[in-house]
Amino acid sequence: MGKSRTRWPVPAYSRVVPGASGRVLVVDDNKVIRQLIRVNLELEGLEVVTAADGAECLDVVHQVQPDVVTLDVVMPRLDGLRTAARLRADPRTRDLPLAIVSACTQYEVEAGLDVGVDAFLSKPFEPDELVQLVGRLMERRGHGEDGDGEGGGAGEPGVGGGLFGAGEAERAGRASG
Repeated sequence: MGKSRTRWPVPAYSRVVPGASGRVLVVDDNKVIRQLIRVNLELEGLEVVTAADGAECLDVVHQVQPDVVTLDVVMPRLDGLRTAARLRADPRTRDLPLAIVSACTQYEVEAGLDVGVDAFLSKPFEPDELVQLVGRLMERRGHGEDGDGEGGGAGEPGVGGGLFGAGEAERAGRASG
């Protein structure tokens, strides 16, 4: 079936993709959404590891060493915003690109920006939007540290870098203006 369990003591999903161009940690409590995101990213040649909530994400993030993390907001045990805050507080994951993939309310966007989330994608989303967003975050991680990137400095959210999903830049622009 292609599905295999990880070596970690938590029930995360991981599949080694030979020649993968990057690794994404997908965190969502909805199994269908996790699978939808996983399949679309694997079709683009990315390795995907999944976690069912923020606590599980924090358990595996250091072993997985993802290039990007996508977070739902509303999850049991530890929600996406508190997970993002903890990832930003840890020196090992401080610069890890984070994207909120959720039915984003204005509060969630503002709170996400406050904790250092880089991008937002509203549910429901088009798979192409997801793939493009993750790709931009990976490019930014690969080039941003060399000073080649156009966005803000380290730790600044990607508001100016156009890293909002469809409709989010417009909504964020209305909120700030």
